[in-house]
Amino acid sequence: MSHVTGSPLPAQGPALRFDVIAGLTAAAVVLPKAMAYATVAGLPVAVGLYTALVPMLIYAFLGTSRVLSVSSTTTLAILAGTELGLVVPDGDPAKLIAAAATLSALVGVMLMLAAVLRLGFVANFISAPVLTGFKAGIGMVILLDQTPKLLGLHITKQGFFHDLLSVAQHIPEAHLLTALVALATMALLIGMDKLIPHSPAPLVAVGGGIAASWLFGLKALGVSIVGTIPQGFPSLTMPDLSLITQLLPGALGIALMSFTESIAAGRAFAGNDDPRVDANRELLATGAANLGGAFLGAMPAGGGTSQTAVVRAAGGRSQKASMVTAAAALATMLVLAPMLGLLPNSALAAVVIVYSVGLIQPKEFLAIRRIRNMEFRWACFAAIGVLLFGTLNGILIAIIISLVALAAQTARPHVYALGRKPGTDVLRPLSPEHPEDERFEGLLVARPEGRIFFLNANVIADRLNELAAEHKPRVIVLDMSRVPDIEYSALQMLADGDKRIAERGVTLWLAGLNPDALAMVQHCGLADRLGRDRMIFNAQTAIERYIAQNKKPA
Repeated sequence: MSHVTGSPLPAQGPALRFDVIAGLTAAAVVLPKAMAYATVAGLPVAVGLYTALVPMLIYAFLGTSRVLSVSSTTTLAILAGTELGLVVPDGDPAKLIAAAATLSALVGVMLMLAAVLRLGFVANFISAPVLTGFKAGIGMVILLDQTPKLLGLHITKQGFFHDLLSVAQHIPEAHLLTALVALATMALLIGMDKLIPHSPAPLVAVGGGIAASWLFGLKALGVSIVGTIPQGFPSLTMPDLSLITQLLPGALGIALMSFTESIAAGRAFAGNDDPRVDANRELLATGAANLGGAFLGAMPAGGGTSQTAVVRAAGGRSQKASMVTAAAALATMLVLAPMLGLLPNSALAAVVIVYSVGLIQPKEFLAIRRIRNMEFRWACFAAIGVLLFGTLNGILIAIIISLVALAAQTARPHVYALGRKPGTDVLRPLSPEHPEDERFEGLLVARPEGRIFFLNANVIADRLNELAAEHKPRVIVLDMSRVPDIEYSALQMLADGDKRIAERGVTLWLAGLNPDALAMVQHCGLADRLGRDRMIFNAQTAIERYIAQNKKPA
């Protein structure tokens, strides 16, 4: 649809056929998972179907990704469930649905407000290693949360490690038939995914569970089933305004995660000829999807990686595929709701576990560790933060860790002493690997890298003092070619440093200033102090000038 993507679609006939096939294939995967995720959030399974209908349709008209599939996700489900459990501790279904509508509305308003303020860059606030750790923590929480349902157990939830101990203690009380149903469902899901990638395995598993429940009377044998599902269109649900204050902090975290997941999935599955995924437009689209869904009983929604992968793999070419998936959700509500009520809860829990275990990626942790130990520790801290302090606090911890990591990286920028490769104009850091590089008596060429601002200005000054003490120069050339900008505090440090080294008989030259850095040097008056003789086009020119000035007469 050209009004969505900003570029014409392929020819209608073949494109529509591909989209219909992709939409139906995605529905076979999305709808069972959406119902399962509703149970993760402590909501009726019908809420999952509503979330696969309304938000998906709204995003189809407003989003910038051609294939992004928007409904519930594992991460959003567990985050929503944690928040809803805090405000509705007695688990009353009517109160839960009203609270879920309030939460979805708040998430939608926040995302739309962020779009107005053009805060799309916030998607980058959580670094990749920290997100890896956060999702691993979420995955472990989901696995433990669903384990009692797999085994037919009932425990009082009080925190991850307490719950883990409680499950271990209650294992002898497990209901054998419930566990067998779960085990058979998991085996079917895993087997089909291995043998037939992107197959409608969840649909087959759910269908099998319903058939077994009907044929063998599983409810009478003690296996818990989903129970009555309302048939027909979702009814109008009004948010509970009295819950806004309580839900606001959690809604902020869910909004951030919804957008982060959506933008990541949208960009990951963008084709080479697809239009660019616009971050601020995605904020508006996902915000409207959540706000619209709130009034029709949907839980918080966002773009899902696994379901988007199914759409792309099945040949989806536009948001018409999502419209077909939404139509399938509507048909399910109108026709199949009574049948879905026979589904064993342990089968649903098995679906959740099989499709949540992928959040835990040991290979990613190992890859991070191979590259950088510090970022590996950040990933571990993020995972542990979720387990110790809960999922919503885990988001805050993940953001704090990311910001601290950023501060740690920028607080200690590299400052190199440069030499010249013999016979060339190439300048490179002095190192034992290149002892032949030219050095110039009385001249120190130093190159800081990165933006210079209040957090790292003194660190750079200390490093320059160390280099000056080592090389004992008469002239220090600061090669500023790798410095995009200089903040006020750093300019003050530079001006003061120029005065101090002048008292010791050392002259400071600036070379290779970028336009923004040059403008700051000019505005603060430092350029007037240095004069044209000490502001030089690049470091190589500075070296040539120094050599010419110090050349002994014949």
